[in-house]
Amino acid sequence: MFYWYKQKKALPGSDIGGFTRILHSGNPDNLVDEIPTFVVYPLPQGLDQGYVVLNRPWAFVQWLERATIKEDYVLMAEPDHIFVNPIPNLAVVEGSPAAFPFFYITPQKFENIVRKYYPVEMGPVTNIDPIGNSPVIISKKLLEMIAPTWMNPSLTMKHDPDTDKAFGWVLEILFSVLMRYGYAIASALHGVRHMLRRDLMLQGELTYGKIGEWRFDKRLHLRGPPPRNISMPPPGVPESVVTLVKMVNEATANIPNWDTR
Repeated sequence: MFYWYKQKKALPGSDIGGFTRILHSGNPDNLVDEIPTFVVYPLPQGLDQGYVVLNRPWAFVQWLERATIKEDYVLMAEPDHIFVNPIPNLAVVEGSPAAFPFFYITPQKFENIVRKYYPVEMGPVTNIDPIGNSPVIISKKLLEMIAPTWMNPSLTMKHDPDTDKAFGWVLEILFSVLMRYGYAIASALHGVRHMLRRDLMLQGELTYGKIGEWRFDKRLHLRGPPPRNISMPPPGVPESVVTLVKMVNEATANIPNWDTR
């Protein structure tokens, strides 16, 4: 991600400012000298139930409180996102935060669950945008307001058996789903609506291909970096997959000491 941030930052049409990697381990790691990093503390032991993604809202709260942030707007993105094009400040263009809509964030479908965190007196559940916290472009002022509230429903949802069961349709992404619902509900509790921008992200597949044939699965590289020069996919695969592999290969070819990380 950081490699492509540097490639796209200065191009025409880009409003991107500084870059910060928020590390919620509590300790510096081997990348802090290479990538601008702000180290924050994880949740108290046991609160994340062993799922590190639940630390994310608390990490943002600490970053917003303790860091010196020069920019007035923030783009929240994931470590496995790649900058394909220069990104304008859509929050200024639209006059409100901009976010990518996810097909599986459906508050109306789970209204009985959502109402535990977004009471009837707050209005219809359609006030809750079908989004997560990433990718989102939002003013720092609004994020400072939302972040502490975002932390509460995210943790409460994971501890509630009904919510856990309802949103656990794909266990491997359950915690990302909880983070997204938590952010969406927190935003609605503060009356913040996001402009839905499908062009903010190209949503591909994290796993493409079949075992035994050509295959790309980011989860195969959780304990180490993917190899350099990944083989190109066969004819007929979506162009987005071809672009992804080409961009990963270019980045790994140009990042020093890639194989020893």
